[in-house]
Amino acid sequence: MSEDGEVHDVVAAVRAGNPRALGRLISWIENASPALPVVMKELAPDTGRAHVVGLTGAPGVGKSTTATSLVRALRARGERVGVLAVDPSSPFSGGALLGDRIRMQEHALDPDVYIRSMATRGHLGGLAVTTPQALRAFDAARFDTVILETVGVGQSELEVAETADTVLVLLAPGMGDGIQAAKAGILEIGDIFVVNKSDREGAQALIRELRTMIALAHRRPRDWKPPIVSTVAYEHRGIDDLLEAVDQFRAAQTTTGRALRRRVARARREVETIALAKLRSEFQLNGAAGLDDLAEAVSRGELDPYAAADRVVVGR
Repeated sequence: MSEDGEVHDVVAAVRAGNPRALGRLISWIENASPALPVVMKELAPDTGRAHVVGLTGAPGVGKSTTATSLVRALRARGERVGVLAVDPSSPFSGGALLGDRIRMQEHALDPDVYIRSMATRGHLGGLAVTTPQALRAFDAARFDTVILETVGVGQSELEVAETADTVLVLLAPGMGDGIQAAKAGILEIGDIFVVNKSDREGAQALIRELRTMIALAHRRPRDWKPPIVSTVAYEHRGIDDLLEAVDQFRAAQTTTGRALRRRVARARREVETIALAKLRSEFQLNGAAGLDDLAEAVSRGELDPYAAADRVVVGR
């Protein structure tokens, strides 16, 4: 079969919701397949519908357990659900450690749930560089909601706010999360705060501390005050309340037009990232030798670094 024929078959199967085709497409995305521009062009009309819910928080707060409970609740109301769990890269293979898929076996046999782990491959932002394209693949496969679970690496994880439509920040009592929340800036990115493991001692103190911090935080827009939802995810307690809060936030964003603006901003960052990657690749192919000469001239004081950079950009 020709390469074009293979691409056409995979695209058609992804549109039909075939999980094996979706897995193949995401592997192409992770490995920067040369077929990607053609695939994404064909899939573009099928994107822009899925609601992306980002789960972020420190390791150990229960993100995977919460994701599992959310999947159960979303399936109960008939939604098709995708889960993209961004794992730390294996130090040996460079691939995802797959811990999240192991913990989500409850949904493994459900044809309307697709769970995929993606490796960060050394990227420090909590997400893989290719995450936006993978989310497009889920969208084209006609999932109603895609849950994006991040690595949980503290302050570097804030980029999830630029990728998801709704950001859930998970905290748990006894982990110093209240103070860390202020340090990491998650008060600025959280659309909904979730105090998980709320059956533990210290949960009410954490909720009070969060409530105070949210009241003091300088947030825009001011017409949405992030709610605090208490859950015990491993017992599925509080998940209906959490889903209701997600629905309310989504409705508010749609009414004010911020949902569309958020998606446009996300698309702009995606275009910028791809464009910069292309420029970097082109430069590595064509400009390495010239850069060495310019660097030597700068080091000798014969050229200033700004002029050297201009020559790199315009190719003179």
